[in-house]
Amino acid sequence: MRAGEEELAGCGSMFEPVMFEGGVHKHQLIIELVEDLGGYVLETNVMQTEINILMLIPEEDIPHMEQLAKKLLGKITVAPLAGTEIAVVAPSLSSQHLPHPSCDIAEFMRRQGANTNLIGLSRGVGKRVAVMNSYERELINEHDLAIFVFGNFRACIQEKVSKLLSQIKVPVVAVGGPRIDEELPVEAYIDGFGRIAHRLRRKEEITQLERVVGAVSRVLRRRREEMASDPLTVFPARARFEIYSQIEEARNILSPAPLTLQLDGIRVKLPYDEFADRIRAVRFEEGISLGEIAHIRRSKMKGYVLVKIKPSSETGMML
Repeated sequence: MRAGEEELAGCGSMFEPVMFEGGVHKHQLIIELVEDLGGYVLETNVMQTEINILMLIPEEDIPHMEQLAKKLLGKITVAPLAGTEIAVVAPSLSSQHLPHPSCDIAEFMRRQGANTNLIGLSRGVGKRVAVMNSYERELINEHDLAIFVFGNFRACIQEKVSKLLSQIKVPVVAVGGPRIDEELPVEAYIDGFGRIAHRLRRKEEITQLERVVGAVSRVLRRRREEMASDPLTVFPARARFEIYSQIEEARNILSPAPLTLQLDGIRVKLPYDEFADRIRAVRFEEGISLGEIAHIRRSKMKGYVLVKIKPSSETGMML
């Protein structure tokens, strides 16, 4: 176990999620420093000559990382949503519902470190007829949190929320146009959004997006605190590292975020039928296999492998 890993597995208070933004040149020095500090590289995104590196490092070592980033003409920023997967849900994929708020919200969450998936419901149109099928519910429930994007009408939002969210098990943050003083069955509701036919670029619109990030961060922080009372058997970033190290095909996946971290697991973007048994057989230095401490099942997303790590109370151990 790496130094401080037990504290990280419990509540994440020891490590801080940060992002390096800079040039590709000598970026390997950043990765080497993360390893020297006992941290984890969560994701690396190369965009021509620029690179973004999401990482977890000890909080007290952030100044060392900032110093190196400055030498490389890059910068280090806190990424509060790193290591999470969020579903952004629109009533449909039509031009009536999808335009810019949904896309801009998803992109803004990505800039804060989250992996986001945009989901349009097949029959989410209309106040009285909107429904969600079982496939959509199960797909949304595979995420850490869902952001539901509604429109401009108060009565429509109130009725849709009660109908669509009745079987959603993950925390929900809803956004919509009108102010609603009545309590809704969601973790948070952010007004000021609605059917907007332009990109959210104005100062006041960016402020609204920051309100959504703040609400999402608070909800996920509470969930981490709840998980701290019964910590996971192994920290997901460590399980991800072992999968990446022991399964060669995991290092050659072309999909974005090939091993997507979640609060309690990993989405491995490999076919379930071909790789599930090999992922179960991944072993830790303590002699324990991943299949002994995690539920390995088929994801609703393209038949990928979904790894959900068991809490320590269920396994009787902590790695």
